[in-house]
Amino acid sequence: MKKVEWNNLTTFVENLQMKSGFLRRLKYYGIGFGLGIVFVFFFFQNRGCSWLPGNRVKNSVLDRLIVVSEKTSIAMQEKGIDEKVLIEVLNDGDVIFGESDKNADSKVYKLEKDGVNYCFTLPYESFISELFLTDDAFSVKRTTDGIGEIVHFPVDSTLVYVDSTKMLRCQQDELELGNPVELFKLIKESGKIDFSKSNFEVRPKPQHYIFFEKENDTIGTEMIWYKNKLNITSFYVPFTTECK
Repeated sequence: MKKVEWNNLTTFVENLQMKSGFLRRLKYYGIGFGLGIVFVFFFFQNRGCSWLPGNRVKNSVLDRLIVVSEKTSIAMQEKGIDEKVLIEVLNDGDVIFGESDKNADSKVYKLEKDGVNYCFTLPYESFISELFLTDDAFSVKRTTDGIGEIVHFPVDSTLVYVDSTKMLRCQQDELELGNPVELFKLIKESGKIDFSKSNFEVRPKPQHYIFFEKENDTIGTEMIWYKNKLNITSFYVPFTTECK
């Protein structure tokens, strides 16, 4: 009987030691995990943590074409703001959620860096984010007239693709733009948005009118955003075409 009791006591002690060791390891793991969270939030919060609300907004802007009206372009030049500065804002700036218009169909988010306020639009199902230099996100009205400059493109060499209709294939052959990478290169070099010919209200997808220069010709395109790509649905050429 005593031997049985001793064995039970030994087993109890061994189990207690095992539990104690597990709890000790769990404590150390919790401390390490907690320190990791501190580093993420306070040291690396703008670098790769896409699940944070602020970074989700910033990534949504960076994944789009950032455009500016002529008025905003002049204001940027006066303040010495270029694409490099905008990238820094979208990496290290603070998203002011309390002063952002988050409930509109075309959301507007306010960011602040070094005392300067930036407002970026995120229209529904659009690949465009328009920049405004203003303190009041609720006063932002999307530009509907004039020509806009594209000041930022996402890092994606295959960002553009063309619908495979007979008409578009024929026009690509006429324009010698069968290679989407070369087409995107021309758009990056000289592309602009025509606000008056773009329709952000049409559903299911807003239509964007982007034009660019090829040699001595101005080529217009209508595009929609499809699977994170700029999908060209129409070409507009300044010469008589045989394509039908």
